[in-house]
Amino acid sequence: MGEVNYGKYMVKKPLRKESLGARNVKELTYMSNELVPGVNNHVTLNWFYGMPEPNPCSYEHVHDYDQIIIFWSTDPDEPQVLGGEIEFYVGGQAVTFNTTTGLYIPKGLRHGPVTWKEFTRPHVQTVITVGTGSTEEVYEKSGLREPKDELPRKTDKIDYEKYVVRSPFYEDAPRVKNRQAPTMTYMSRSHIPEANYYFEFGWLYGMPEPNPHIFEHLHHFDEIVFHLGGDPADPEDLGGKIEIFVAGKPILMDASCVFFLPKGIKHGPNTWKEFRKPHIEGAIMLGAGTFAEGWGANIDHLQRPEEK
Repeated sequence: MGEVNYGKYMVKKPLRKESLGARNVKELTYMSNELVPGVNNHVTLNWFYGMPEPNPCSYEHVHDYDQIIIFWSTDPDEPQVLGGEIEFYVGGQAVTFNTTTGLYIPKGLRHGPVTWKEFTRPHVQTVITVGTGSTEEVYEKSGLREPKDELPRKTDKIDYEKYVVRSPFYEDAPRVKNRQAPTMTYMSRSHIPEANYYFEFGWLYGMPEPNPHIFEHLHHFDEIVFHLGGDPADPEDLGGKIEIFVAGKPILMDASCVFFLPKGIKHGPNTWKEFRKPHIEGAIMLGAGTFAEGWGANIDHLQRPEEK
């Protein structure tokens, strides 16, 4: 069996899909079967530059797959201040937030519409759909773009606030200079008992010290890794260059990218070769619900090999 080219799992050039079809929104698809055949996961970043038109631009719909949705700030100095106020219907119940916020939408749960009540600065909606890589299934077949005559009605006694994470956990991880540390955890089973996903991210403010600060390790879960530029004027510009080793081979990240890492594949170290402006480093583990499950025996991955 020949060597696998793991570079095929890294997407640096997103697809521009007008799935929402709204003004003031830039839609970038960073993971799909079209981009990575057989990946069976879907990741879209929707950049909002003003009140979307129409507003709402997505309506009540339902998926046959779990979704994790993160609305995050583009201000590294105030990473929890979203830059807008949003009303998001879940199960017919309106929930409102103005901070960086995570939502867990289990398969079969109707959700939407999503309406902007206020806009003060650009921010991003990251939509991760687990189990399908089909853009058509995520958007076209779900009913997301079909306006409804009335707002949804709640028909049960479930408080759907339980699926909303407005404040992150800060896990006990070693500090790294020029990196937001500890990072912000916006989805875990500790937040939401039903959510078997662990999502964390944080900002890089300069060249991290030590560099590298992540060394070779592996996970027992599939992982989707994010290295994203935070500049609304040019969101595809990472703002730096990072060399990551995957299965012992170097891959250069020099643009905003999303990277799928199959479970059991050794990866790291990650070395910053250049830093120009703040950007985000994050990851979601699929099937790991807690920090301990996700990192497990690899908790020492942040140590230099000679310090282990």
